[in-house]
Amino acid sequence: MLRRTPALVAIAIGALVVTTTPAVAKPPSDGMIGALQRDLGITREQALDRLANEARASRTTPSLQKRLGERYAGAWHEGPQAALVVATVDAADARTVTSAGARFKVVQRTLAQLTAVKDGLDRATPPASVHAWAVSPQDNSVLVQTASEQDARAWITASGVDAAAVRVELSAERPKPFYDIRGGDAYYIPSKGYRCSVGFAARRGTTLGFTTAGHCGDVGDATQGFNRVDQGVFRISSFPSDDYAWVETNSQWTAPGVVNGYSAGILPVRGSAVTQPGGSVCRSGSTTQWHCGTVQALNSTVNYPEGTVYQLTRTNVCAEGGDSGGAFISGDQAQGMTSGGSGNCSSGGTTYFQPLAELLSIGGLTLVTAGGDPNPPTGCANYREKYTGSLTANQNQIQPNGTYYQSTVSGTHAGCLDGPNGVDFDLYLEKWSGSSWSIVARGDSANPDEAVSYNGTSGYYRYRVHAYSGAGAYTMGLNRP
Repeated sequence: MLRRTPALVAIAIGALVVTTTPAVAKPPSDGMIGALQRDLGITREQALDRLANEARASRTTPSLQKRLGERYAGAWHEGPQAALVVATVDAADARTVTSAGARFKVVQRTLAQLTAVKDGLDRATPPASVHAWAVSPQDNSVLVQTASEQDARAWITASGVDAAAVRVELSAERPKPFYDIRGGDAYYIPSKGYRCSVGFAARRGTTLGFTTAGHCGDVGDATQGFNRVDQGVFRISSFPSDDYAWVETNSQWTAPGVVNGYSAGILPVRGSAVTQPGGSVCRSGSTTQWHCGTVQALNSTVNYPEGTVYQLTRTNVCAEGGDSGGAFISGDQAQGMTSGGSGNCSSGGTTYFQPLAELLSIGGLTLVTAGGDPNPPTGCANYREKYTGSLTANQNQIQPNGTYYQSTVSGTHAGCLDGPNGVDFDLYLEKWSGSSWSIVARGDSANPDEAVSYNGTSGYYRYRVHAYSGAGAYTMGLNRP
């Protein structure tokens, strides 16, 4: 008897049945939960709900931003349990947002419009009394913090931006870089006479190293580790404008992909999904050790005495001298490196961190994650089957080899996509329903690399690789039951 097999039909996105199966996550440590309870004033149950909601939001937000397109007006977390709120300028988007498990809000300005206003302020030289400015999706404006409202409004007017889109807030803080400091683990810069902090382990090709703050050292400066043993050399450094650096380490150093959380223990790093405003974040530093708080604004511009630094993230996590360059982390997701701030851990304060993604992209670096091999993998190395292809923007390709495969048993289907730097490639696992292909798992972050996992029954499956933006060659790996 002839067995009917599925044809490779054209994909009608609007008709797809979308389901997702999240990967099983390891429970957060008691130290992580305890620090959130202490610093956010929440219960243990609220801390657990918060971490779960933030993890879901890190997957949901990029996908919603793509679907809403130019109508997207930002996202943030609200309440003790960090419920995700997504804003748009079109009330017709309500079903799209709420069906993804987020709260819905209609606002006046898109995120692109607010970013354009902030970019206009970035081009204008600020007075010393203006401390920082950032897009605030929560109130659909650009927030400017200043010691003089008169100075700030004169500067805003001179910049030529839409003043109605700017909110001025009086602030006594005066951010400054944290010199003479160390973070999660100390390291020393003998030529400068001070110490700073290790951020996250990262590699360039086969060469290991770590991220830190740019104001800690210049390209060519040698470093010593916490034990005063020769450690490495600054190969990338940018400050001001940015505040990031990468130190290449010598063969005496290894990279386990963890953060020293002090009271929270040794914490694994498993990715770098960005948490949204209102989401919890924790910082490791050897002076004040382990402290937590929430993200207040992404893409903040800070007017340091040494010069203006752009695209920092503002938090209410406390820090002091000795904490600069150290790791900011949300759950097990790396966020960035301590840059500067104001206040202290007795009375509280504001701390800014340099997001990790820009340094990884510009430096051609790969974040080292917990349990990973310190030698770089070669294109989804841990997957049994490998396929390659090349895409231009908006193209799709089907794998394996333009067709599908049959699974005769139930079990886990796992796929990995390794795309070139600087692109946004997505990976979809689809199952034949008897009449059409339906998405059963998706990896659609704003990154070149994706991974999906799905525990499915027997049937016909295929992977679809999509170039959301950019072009280049990719490697795709898959494991089937």
